[in-house]
Amino acid sequence: MTGYILRRLGTSLILVIVVTFVTFLLLSTSFESVARRLLGDSITPESLAAMMTKLGYDRPLLVQYGDWLWGAVRGDFGSSVYSGLDVASTVLQRLGVTLSLIVPALLITVIISVALGVWAASRGGAADRVAQIVSLIGYIVPGLLLAIVLVYVFAVTLHWLPATGYTPIAENPGSWVRSITLPVIVLVVASVASMTSQVRGTMVDELRKDYVRTMRTRGVPTGSIVFRHALRNAAGPALTVMSLEFMAMFGAALIIENVFGLPGIGSFGFNSALQADVPMLLGLTVFSVLMVTVVNLATDLANAWLNPKVKLS
Repeated sequence: MTGYILRRLGTSLILVIVVTFVTFLLLSTSFESVARRLLGDSITPESLAAMMTKLGYDRPLLVQYGDWLWGAVRGDFGSSVYSGLDVASTVLQRLGVTLSLIVPALLITVIISVALGVWAASRGGAADRVAQIVSLIGYIVPGLLLAIVLVYVFAVTLHWLPATGYTPIAENPGSWVRSITLPVIVLVVASVASMTSQVRGTMVDELRKDYVRTMRTRGVPTGSIVFRHALRNAAGPALTVMSLEFMAMFGAALIIENVFGLPGIGSFGFNSALQADVPMLLGLTVFSVLMVTVVNLATDLANAWLNPKVKLS
C-alpha cells in the first residue's frame, strides 16, 4: 500500500513538472504583451526593455522556468504580476470558495444518485422509469440556461436567494448556505444524471448474478442483499464516476462562478488567463493537478477497501 502511494505521488510530481512547463512555454508568447499592459499608454522602446528586464522575461526560458520550479519546491510560488498578491495564499483562498460549492454538490449528487439507482434497480417498473426520466432531464438541460432561470425565479422574482455574491461559512453559516444554494443546484442537476445511470446499471448487473439468487433461495432478507452485498460490489464503478464528476464540477466552476459572481478558482483562473498572469496560472496549475491526483488516489484506495479482489499495482 505504501509503495503504491509513493509511486502515485512520484507520478504526480512528474505530471506537475510536465504540465507546468508546457503551460509556461505557451504563456511565454505573451510576455511582451504583459509588459506593455503594465506600462500603459506611456510606453517607449526603452521602458519596454526595462520592464522586460524587471519581470525577468529577457532571460532564457529554461532559466526562468528553473527559477520558478526551484522556488515552488521550497513553497514559494511567487507573486502576481499585476496585484503583487502571494500566489499560494491567493490560490488556496479561492480554492476554498470553489470547494465549498463542489463538496456539498457532490455529496447531494451521491445521495440522490445512489437512492434513485438502487430504487430503480431493485424495484423496476415505474421506479426505473422515474430514474431514467431524472437522468434524461439532467442530460438535456444546459447548465447555463438552468442558472439563468434559477436566478430569474428565486433571486429576481421571489427574492428568496441572492443572485450573486459569496459569504464565507465562518462569517455567517446561514448566509453561506443561501449564497451557494443556486450554484449547487446547477452542479447537482448536471451531475446526477450520469451517476444515477451508473448506479442503476451496475446494480442491475449485480442483482442478476448467481450469488444474489443463491442468497434469495436461502431466505436472506432483500434489504441485506441489496445494501450489504450488491451495493458494495457495485460501488467501485460508481466511485470512479464520482471522481470524474468531481473533476467535471471543477471545470464547470469556470462558468458557474462567473454567472453567480463567486470569488472562486474558476472565475479567478479565467481572469488570470486573460491577463496572462504567469505566476498565478502556474500556481493554479500545480494545485489543480495535485487536487486531481488526491481525488484519484482516494478513489483507488476506496475501491480496494470495498472490493478485496482489487489489486493496487
